[in-house]
Amino acid sequence: ELSSLYQRFQNSCGVTTDSRHCPEGSLFIALKGESFNGNAFAKQALKDGCAYAVVDEPCYAVKGDNRYILVKNSLETLQQLANYHRRQLRTKVIAITGTNGKTTTKELIAAVLSQSYHVLYTAGNLNNHIGVPLTLLQLTAKHDFAVIEMGANHPGEIKVLATIADPDWGIITNVGKAHLEGFGSLEGIVRTKGELYDYLREKKNTSIFIWDDSSHLKSMASGLEQIAYGTNSDLYINGQVKNYSPYLAFEWRNGRK
Repeated sequence: ELSSLYQRFQNSCGVTTDSRHCPEGSLFIALKGESFNGNAFAKQALKDGCAYAVVDEPCYAVKGDNRYILVKNSLETLQQLANYHRRQLRTKVIAITGTNGKTTTKELIAAVLSQSYHVLYTAGNLNNHIGVPLTLLQLTAKHDFAVIEMGANHPGEIKVLATIADPDWGIITNVGKAHLEGFGSLEGIVRTKGELYDYLREKKNTSIFIWDDSSHLKSMASGLEQIAYGTNSDLYINGQVKNYSPYLAFEWRNGRK
C-alpha cells in the first residue's frame, strides 16, 4: 500500500497539508488538529488542483473516485511516506536537536555545506512531527545532504523524528532547563534529547558531533563514534569567540588548519 502511494507521490508535484495551498497536480494529505479536520477540506483540495487526497475517515472518501486514498491514519501515513522516500535516496542526513541553538546551528551547517554540495535544510523552525516529514518529502536525487532540525516538548518525540529521518550524523547542541512542564525535570529533557543518540547507537556506522564542554552530552554519548568540538585547544575542532560587536566574530581550527 505504501509503495502504491509512493508511486502517486512521485507522479505528483509534491505534498501539501494546507487546503488553501493546492498546487496543480499535488498530493493533499488531510491532517487533524484540536480545532480542525483536514478530511473536511479534501473535496475542495481536489477541486483546487490536487491530483489526490489522502483521508482517514471513510465518510470523506467518495466511492468510485480513485483520487481519494483512504488510510488508517493520515499523520502516520505522512511520516511513513517521508521515511520511505528518504530511504530511496543516497542523501546523507544530519539531525540537530538541543535545548537552544538548533536553528542557528542548522543554518550555519547548511551555509557551509552549500558551498560545495546540494543541500536541503529545514525551513524556519518546521522541526516537529509534521514539519520534519514535509521537509524530507522535498528531497530529490540531486541533494547530497539534508540538515534536519528536530524539536520536542514531550518525551518520545525525538525518537519519532529520528525514526522518520533516519539520520547518518547527529548533533545535540546542549541540554538545558526549557519546556520543563512537558518533560517534568532536567533528567526528562536529557533522556528525550538523548533519543537521537539512542537511535544512532542502534543504527551503527554513524557519527555524532559533540560539544566537548558539556558533561551531560559526554555522558550521553557512550558507545558512539564522536567528533568533538569546543573551546579546548587540544580538540581536533576548536574555536573561540573573538568579538561580539558590531558583529559576531570567531576563530576556529579544524585539525591543524
